[in-house]
Amino acid sequence: MKTDQKHSVEEKATSGELAIEGGKPIRTAPLPLEFPGIHYFGEEEIQAAVQLLKRRSLFRYYGVDLQKEVEKIEAEFAKFLGISHAVAVTSGTGALNTALSALSVGPGQEVIVPAYMWVSVVAAVVSHGAIPVLADINDTFCMDPMKLEKAVTPKTAGIIVVHMSGAPADIKAIRRVAGERRLWLLEDCAQCCGGSVDGQKVGTFGDMATFSFQMNKNMTSGEGGCVVTNDFRLYRRAFAAHDLGYARDESGRLIFDDPDLSLWGQGYRLDELRAAILRVQLTKLPRIIEHMRRSKYRIRHELEKFPQVRLRKIVDPEGDTGCFLITTYPDAETAQRVNKALRAEGIVTSPQGTSNIVMTDWGLHVYSNIASLVGKTSVDGRGFPWKLPENAGLARDYGKGACPVADSLFERSIILAIPSCLTESDEGDIVRAFDKVLDSLPAR
Repeated sequence: MKTDQKHSVEEKATSGELAIEGGKPIRTAPLPLEFPGIHYFGEEEIQAAVQLLKRRSLFRYYGVDLQKEVEKIEAEFAKFLGISHAVAVTSGTGALNTALSALSVGPGQEVIVPAYMWVSVVAAVVSHGAIPVLADINDTFCMDPMKLEKAVTPKTAGIIVVHMSGAPADIKAIRRVAGERRLWLLEDCAQCCGGSVDGQKVGTFGDMATFSFQMNKNMTSGEGGCVVTNDFRLYRRAFAAHDLGYARDESGRLIFDDPDLSLWGQGYRLDELRAAILRVQLTKLPRIIEHMRRSKYRIRHELEKFPQVRLRKIVDPEGDTGCFLITTYPDAETAQRVNKALRAEGIVTSPQGTSNIVMTDWGLHVYSNIASLVGKTSVDGRGFPWKLPENAGLARDYGKGACPVADSLFERSIILAIPSCLTESDEGDIVRAFDKVLDSLPAR
C-alpha cells in the first residue's frame, strides 16, 4: 500500500465519521446482556440452593425436612414492599391469573389494559372470559390517566396498570380514576420490582399487585412470581386460586364450607428451591437497582444537551429502577437512522440479547404486535371469549391505529437495556456513541 493511501485509511478510522459510513466504531465487544438479577448471582444463591437440596424437601407444604422457604419469602417480600399479604407463585403470568380469579373476573366484564404491556396481561383477561379494552399511553410510556377515564364504560370491572420498562406509571392519578369510578385496580409490577413513587413502593397503591421473577427481571429465580394485597379476603381468594381452589386455615387445612373461598385451583404454587434463591436475591435488590439507576442517569444527563432527542418522562426519578432507557425522536425515519448508527458503533448485546431497538420491533410488548389479540383468536375454535353471549358488543378493534399516541411513540422511540453490571467504561462508550451519532443529525 502506498504511504498516502495508508495514511488516508488511518485518518478515516480515527475520525468522527460514523461507523455505518465506514468510520471506526466506538466499541467492538458486545455490551453485557440485560438480565439484572442474574449479574448479581454468586456463592450466596449457590449455597441457598445446595442447602435446600440437601434437605430433600422441594415442595411447599411437606418434605423430609421442610424449611418453609416459600412462607419466608412471602413474609420478607411483603415486608420489603410494606404490604400485608403475599402469595408466591410460579410465574408472573400465574400471578396475573391468580389475581384475576381473586377479583372475580369473568364473562360480561371489560378490563382496561395499557397499549404498552406484555402479552401475559391481555392473555390473563381473555383466559378469564372477559374482554380487554385498550387505553392509550402518554410520554411516561405507561397508561394515560385521561385516556383511561375515557375508556371506562358501564361494563368496566377494573383496571390493570402496568409499570413498564423499569419506571412507575402515574399511579396516583390512575388510582383516583379507579376510586371515583369504583373499579378495582391491579398493578402489574413485573418490570418495576423495587420501584416507588414518593417513597411508596409500586404494588401497594391498588387493590392487588403482581410481580415476576423471570430471568429478565430485577430479582430472579429464573422463573417465579408473586401476588400481593392489603385485603385479607382477596389474599385468601388468591391463595385458594394459586393452590387447589380452597383457602387454608392457620393449621394448613383446606376450608370447604365458605363459598366465597371456594374457587378452581390453578396449581401455581412456588417450590422451595426457587424460594430459597429469591430470598437471597431480595437482599441484593436495592444494590441492583442502585447500579442500574446510576448508569441510566449518567447517560440521560449527557443526552439532555441534544435538542434532537426527547427523554421519557419519569414520574419519580428516585423511584425509577433504571433497567431501561427510552429515547424519542422527531420522526420514525430519524429513530431508524439513530438506531442503525448506534448499532454500527457497537451499542448492541450478544445475539441472544435484545437491546437498542426501535420499539415497533419490541415484540409482544406492543399491543398491535399481539396477533392473537388483533385477530381475536380463541383456544376452542368457537370464539371464546369474544362470541360469548355475555360479551356481545364488547369486543374492540385491537389493530394498529387503536392507540395513536402509542403508535407514534413506538415508531419514533428506541429502547436500550441498562444492565446491572455496566462499568464506567461501558457507560462512557454508550455516551460517546450517542454523542457521535446525534452530532451527525441536523439541529431542530
